[in-house]
Amino acid sequence: MLLFNSFIFCGFICMISQIVLDNTKLTPGHITSILVVIGAFLDSFSIYDKIIKIVGGGAMVPITSFGHSLAHGALLKTNQYGLVGILMGMFDLTASGITAAIIFSFIFTLIFKPKN
Repeated sequence: MLLFNSFIFCGFICMISQIVLDNTKLTPGHITSILVVIGAFLDSFSIYDKIIKIVGGGAMVPITSFGHSLAHGALLKTNQYGLVGILMGMFDLTASGITAAIIFSFIFTLIFKPKN
């Protein structure tokens, strides 16, 4: 049942994103940013953690999870370090994903030629 819930959750986010993309003038960058903000907003009220308990790993796949990680890390470190903890926490939980994106994009730019 957990696999089914994960599939439905990810599919629902993709479906909503595609509907917004098809019916508005928003670009994929706008939609991605909106989904990150929605994930951070849901984490601010501990709603995203409840979704993770129900859906499992499927909630950690979409871009909303990045917003969740940013907000979750910032809130955790703010309690320990105050205002400086906001930036420390944001980069603490998301550093591996950001680093992987930078490294892989560098490797792929060495291998492939971009089209004009």
